[in-house]
Amino acid sequence: MRKSLLTAILIALTIVSLHAQVNISAEVRPRTEFRNGFKTLTDASKDPAVFTEQRSRLYVDYADSAFKFRVAFQDIRIWGETSQIFKEEFGKTFISEAWGQYYFTKNFSVKVGRQIISYDNQRFLGGLEWAQQGRRHDAALLVFEPERTKLHVGFAYNQDDDVPEQAFIQSPGASYYSVGGNYKSFQYAWFNQGFNSGSLSLLAFNAGYQNTDSTVSFKQTFGAIASKQISGVKLAGDFYYQTGELSGNKVNAFLAGINGTFSTPVTPITVGVEHISGKDDSDTSSDITAFSPDFGTNHAHNGFMDYFFVGPANGSVGVTDLYLKTSFKLAGGALKINAHEFMTGSSQLDGEGLELSKIMGTEIDLVYGRQLKGGVTWNIGYSQMFASDTMEELRNGDKGAMQFWAWTMITFKPTIFSTK
Repeated sequence: MRKSLLTAILIALTIVSLHAQVNISAEVRPRTEFRNGFKTLTDASKDPAVFTEQRSRLYVDYADSAFKFRVAFQDIRIWGETSQIFKEEFGKTFISEAWGQYYFTKNFSVKVGRQIISYDNQRFLGGLEWAQQGRRHDAALLVFEPERTKLHVGFAYNQDDDVPEQAFIQSPGASYYSVGGNYKSFQYAWFNQGFNSGSLSLLAFNAGYQNTDSTVSFKQTFGAIASKQISGVKLAGDFYYQTGELSGNKVNAFLAGINGTFSTPVTPITVGVEHISGKDDSDTSSDITAFSPDFGTNHAHNGFMDYFFVGPANGSVGVTDLYLKTSFKLAGGALKINAHEFMTGSSQLDGEGLELSKIMGTEIDLVYGRQLKGGVTWNIGYSQMFASDTMEELRNGDKGAMQFWAWTMITFKPTIFSTK
């Protein structure tokens, strides 16, 4: 029976491949972590955490002259969370992506379904692929891409299933969206223009959030992202401004960053600064002045130890990040070295009402990566936070304890079946 089924599948794929391109690929990515001060400060009363989390994916891609689609299945689990012999298991298996894209013309298409929305440096919109589960949106996009110009317009309207389907359309309160931490709706436009030595992107994003009184608040984010190559220096910068309201509170926040990458005979060196606004302790208004990079890949910014904007640890403090990044070829691979000096993005007070120093600490990140045979990738990393009195005041914990994080990850990404 199994042999007959496999034969039928192969025959079907062969027939389909005569008219379209089919690609089946997979990914297995276990990552082992040793956490001792990851995301926030630890102290002597807490034990380090050691665990392995694994992502397993199966991708099915199809494309012909009129449309293409992708279905990606995903399983996320911690090693050992399910017993060897089980009837019920605790892994998280679900659809990672499921979308179709129809081309009205070569340059104009519509893309609908569960998908990654990721642009530019992923500061505000990113796939968050460092996290094993990633970030996905259920949305519809209009895509216009003639030559070096790109224009994407996106829409989403979310609903949950807390009201039975038969009464869903007309039942009182059926439209109330109760999924925490997510938007009820969004509309956005992203424009990108490429140049010979750089690019410019503009973003306008309107997100609606459900209030407890059944009303909806709308927050707008506007962004400009640019890069320019000047001789041996690549300059890049971004600016985002947030306005609107959340739960009846006015929003007035911003993010601004700039960096330069210098080519040297040995290694490229990137020097930059990023300021993300926070809320002063002395500010008694209800205004929200702390910028939130809501849907970005935050692990790629402000240090790999995820002290900022990954979880609620930083609150509304904001951050100013002075950083230096470089990389070296080493033993058939590459060693990345990043250094961050973190300061508060607002004025904060101690328990006695005195203003704290803005310096929160210094983080050093080391990541070594190497391509192995068959396209297998191996990475190993170590990060350490040297915290200040201000960090200890804001986060508790013990700045005198050794705050570090170590990890190793191997990624297998084979192509199982492919047609030309």
